[in-house]
Amino acid sequence: MVELILIGIGTGSPDHLTLQATAEIAAADLILIPLKGADKSDLAGLRRNICAAHAGPQARIAEFDLPRRDARDTDYRHGVDRWHDAIADSWEATIRAHLPGLSGRVALLVWGDPSLYDSSLRIARRLSARLPLRLRVIPGITAIQALCAAHAIPLNAIAAPVLITTGRQLRDHGWPPGADRIVVMLDGDSSFQALDPQGVTIWWGAFLAMPEQILRHGPLAATGPEIVAARASARAAHGWIMDIYLLERG
Repeated sequence: MVELILIGIGTGSPDHLTLQATAEIAAADLILIPLKGADKSDLAGLRRNICAAHAGPQARIAEFDLPRRDARDTDYRHGVDRWHDAIADSWEATIRAHLPGLSGRVALLVWGDPSLYDSSLRIARRLSARLPLRLRVIPGITAIQALCAAHAIPLNAIAAPVLITTGRQLRDHGWPPGADRIVVMLDGDSSFQALDPQGVTIWWGAFLAMPEQILRHGPLAATGPEIVAARASARAAHGWIMDIYLLERG
């Protein structure tokens, strides 16, 4: 039996690791590290540092190239399904190559938390049809928590809901009805530019909890262009960027 453990590792700071996470890393027989290309080598480096600090002497570290989603696929959902299938193929091949007898604990270090806008759980379910698999999840600090902590703000207004959405949804459908506060994730296009900025406040953060962390806060009309410029500059400097923002209307 393969025990696959998805371990949330937070948004970049080694201090984000929980005691439960470090214990699971120490007990793992095989730790998978995805490689996302030279422009995102920092992410693999962070995982390597975590393994160096916490992995046990029995652990094998196996790196593999993460398949890329075909951006030419005009059917978004179909393209994502094909991408997830390819990633599951990579997981399976790496486990079979590095886990003798297909028996032991396999750890995958997941950015943030595996439950929030991350596909690891969906990919793991694909893998369960191919291997004798038991799945466990170790929660991690989310980008939402890190954003609110960095700005020292609560997530919600008193007795008010918060809606979590994506840049694609914001760009295609506008401000979601029924919510005055929204958290926007996975936005590579600064989709807040499509909104009427009047009366909207933004709290934005990139590289949260990392030494490169960048924060901006203020009225969207004035702060939005600053964020677009800062985002472009940071992406050019690092080759990649992870960011998230909270918007409040009224």
